[in-house]
Amino acid sequence: MAAAMKIVFGLLTFVTVGMIIGALFQLAFIRRLEESYGSEFPSPRRVRRSLNDGYLELPGGSHWNNDKEAKILRLGYVQPEIISWSPRIIVLHNFLSMEECDNLRTIASPRLEVSTVVDTKTGKGIKSSVRTSSGMFLSHEEKKYPTIQAIEKRISVYSQVPVENGELIQVLRYEKNQFYKPHHDYFSDTFNLKRGGQRVATILMYLSDIVEGGETYFPLAGSGECSCGGKVVRGLSVKPVKGDAVLFWSMGLDGQSDPNSVHGGCEVLAGEKWSATKWMRQRTIS
Repeated sequence: MAAAMKIVFGLLTFVTVGMIIGALFQLAFIRRLEESYGSEFPSPRRVRRSLNDGYLELPGGSHWNNDKEAKILRLGYVQPEIISWSPRIIVLHNFLSMEECDNLRTIASPRLEVSTVVDTKTGKGIKSSVRTSSGMFLSHEEKKYPTIQAIEKRISVYSQVPVENGELIQVLRYEKNQFYKPHHDYFSDTFNLKRGGQRVATILMYLSDIVEGGETYFPLAGSGECSCGGKVVRGLSVKPVKGDAVLFWSMGLDGQSDPNSVHGGCEVLAGEKWSATKWMRQRTIS
């Protein structure tokens, strides 16, 4: 019994130390990105306008212009904004190009089905009134597309979680009056933990922005009020902006599930909200 307890304690210590080191690397990376937004680069608004006009090169005559890796990571475009430390939430402005957003929507459109939630008893997807969107998962073949590989690599670098620890990207569409009630992304069943362990972090990427409502809502983040589906509520919310992404963690630096990471999708009042979600696990997904 004592030997087993030592093994469990050792594993928890290993996970905790690994998460702390990963968080420090990630914060250092984000700080470098923030510092890169000087006079050499245009504002996010100007970058967005350039992208809409079909401008795909890195701005400002940067030394990154001929750097393939920099283009994959969209260095000089992506602007991180830390909006909460508990739970840990970062908005990554201009994370996707307009072309990447449209490509994901094109792939997903023919295969959309009514969204499901995870059954805590069986670990399988079931239909539920708490989630009224429609969606689909990219296939393993689609994951090999160059565009998808670039997005996957970008997610890995910004989250500091290996690509192989990520689930397949899910694309979602919320129409008028549709929503997703507040929930946690971490698992409360043992079935799903067998494949890659617990969900560590989530990235939610917005693929459309002519939307009223449809905010991503964190009721336990911040100390003020925000807008959610046309209502003023306590907490923090992020408005859908095409190309932006919300990166947040379901586990704290202590290696434990973070109850403050509860979040939901506010009701869409007008237009369509398209998004793509990827969940990252503790280990490689078999």
